[in-house]
Amino acid sequence: MTPDSNPPGLLPLSGLLVIDLTLARAGPTAVRHLADWGADVIRIDQPAAPAGSNATEDMVGSTDGSDYQNLHRNKRSIRLNLKSPEGHAIFMKLVATADVLVENMRVSVKDRLRIGWKDVHAVNPKLVYGSLSGFGQEGPYRERAGVDQIAQGMGGLMSINGAPGSVPMRTGIAVTDMTAGNLLALAIMTALFERQRTGVGRWVHTSLLESQIFMLDFQASRWLMSKEVAVQTGNDHPTFIPSGVFETSDGYINIAAGSGRMWERMCDALEQADWKTREAWSTAARRSGLREQINAEISALTRLRPSAHWITVFEAAGVPCGPIYTIDQVFEDPQVQQLGLVQSVHHPRLGDIDLVGSPFNIAGVSKALRRATPETGADTEQVLASLGYQPGEIAALRDKAVV
Repeated sequence: MTPDSNPPGLLPLSGLLVIDLTLARAGPTAVRHLADWGADVIRIDQPAAPAGSNATEDMVGSTDGSDYQNLHRNKRSIRLNLKSPEGHAIFMKLVATADVLVENMRVSVKDRLRIGWKDVHAVNPKLVYGSLSGFGQEGPYRERAGVDQIAQGMGGLMSINGAPGSVPMRTGIAVTDMTAGNLLALAIMTALFERQRTGVGRWVHTSLLESQIFMLDFQASRWLMSKEVAVQTGNDHPTFIPSGVFETSDGYINIAAGSGRMWERMCDALEQADWKTREAWSTAARRSGLREQINAEISALTRLRPSAHWITVFEAAGVPCGPIYTIDQVFEDPQVQQLGLVQSVHHPRLGDIDLVGSPFNIAGVSKALRRATPETGADTEQVLASLGYQPGEIAALRDKAVV
C-alpha cells in the first residue's frame, strides 16, 4: 500500500471509540476533530425532557440549527441518565471499552456523578481522559462557569482588540472556544501516541483561560521579557508598518509590507520610488513612529482604484495583499472552493445540507463527511445491544427514563 492510498471506509482514527460528554462549543470542537477523521464517537445526551421544557437545550441552539449540526456530525447519540444507578452502570460499561473520553463539566459535577478521571481510570487504565474547563482543574476559579467572552476579557485579548482608545472589544468569532478545543484535540492525540508505548492512558486537560493566554503569544512574551504592555492598534499590525486595512474606490483591502524588502516593493508598486529614499521613512524604526502619516499617504493612492486592481498590482510585485470579504464572498472565492472546505451531507429530515469541512488535509484520505448529526438518542438501542443488553432490558430502561 502506498502512503497516498487508504482502504475504503478506513480513516486514520478508525478503531478508536470515543465517549463524548461535551456541551456548548469548545468541547465539541475537540471531539469533532476525532469524529471527522474516523473515530467512532458516541455522544451522551440527556434523557428526553418533558414537553415544553428547555432543560436539555444546548448553548449553541436548537439541534436542527446550523451551529449544532456543524459541531456534532459524524457521531452516534444515545440518551443516558448518568444520575441513575442503571445509567451509571451503562456508562461504565462504555468506559471499559472506550479509548477516549472527553468532557467539559465543572469539577464538582463530574466528581458527584462519579465519572471523573480517578473513577474511569480505575475501570479502564488505557483510556485517555480529556477535560476542558473555563479556568483549569485546580485553583480558586476551578468551579467558575467559563464562556468565550469571559476568557477573552480575563486572558487579555479584549484589551488589545479594537481601535486605539476605544472600549475593550471582543473578537467577532469564538476564538477562545475554538482554540481550547483545538488544543485539547492535540493533547488527546499526544496521549494516544504515548499510550502506544506505555499501554496506559493519561488525563489531559486545558481551559479557556490557558488557551487564550497561549494565543497572546508575542504580546505575552513582550510583557514577560520586556514588561511592555500591548495596546489597541485596530487594523494595524502591532509591529509591522505598514500593515493593515486600506481604502480602495470600491471597498477595502489588506496590505502587509512590514519588512524592509516588502516596503521597497510596495513603494515601486505604488509608483512612489522617492518614498524609498525619504529620510524620515528610511528605517522600520522611523516608519514605526509615523504610522498615521504613512497610512494616510498610501490610502490617498489606493482609494483611486478598485480593490481588484490593487490586488493584481501588489501580487505581481510580491507584496502580500488580499480582499476583505463578507462571509458569503468567502465561499464564492475560487481558492476556498478548491480547498474543499464546504462539505455536503444528507440529513434524514433536513435533507442535503452544507457544513464546514475539516481544515487540515491528509494525503490520500478523503475528508468527506460520513454522516449528519444524529437525532438525539438515535443510536441508543444499537449501542446498548453492543454492550449485551436485550430488547426487554432496553425497554425497561426506557420506562424508567434511564435512556
